[in-house]
Amino acid sequence: MRFNRWALQSLWLVALLLLPGCNALNPLCGSARPSPSLSSISPTTMVFSSLPPSFVLTATGGHFVASSVIVFNGAELATTVVSSSQLTANVTSSMIPAPGPFKVEVKTPSGNSGNLGCSSGGTSGTQTLTVN
Repeated sequence: MRFNRWALQSLWLVALLLLPGCNALNPLCGSARPSPSLSSISPTTMVFSSLPPSFVLTATGGHFVASSVIVFNGAELATTVVSSSQLTANVTSSMIPAPGPFKVEVKTPSGNSGNLGCSSGGTSGTQTLTVN
C-alpha cells in the first residue's frame, strides 16, 4: 500500500486540529491559556455579624494570567492579577446575604481562535469561604 506525501501531511494536520489537549505536540498552541489551579483563599472564615462593607479576597494558586478572574458564589469579580500565583478582588457585604458556605473559583477564558485544536483556559477547583 502506497501513501502519497499530501495524504500523510493532511492526516497529520487533521490529527493536530482534532486532538484536544495536545498542546505539547501542536505547534498552533503557542498562545493557548493555561487552566488555572486554586490552592487556597484568604480569608477562609468570617463572622456574619461583623462583616465589613467590603473586604479583599485573595486567591493563591497557579497558572493565573491577565484574563483570569475570581468567581465568588457564581459571580465574576473585578480581579487584580498580582502575579501568576496570586489574585485579589473586593467582595461586598451585599454579596453575603446570610451565614453559610460560599464557593470561590478562578476562571480563565479560553484563548483566541488561532489556537485550533488546543485546550485553553478553564476553571479551577473550588475553595470555600465559610461565614458563621
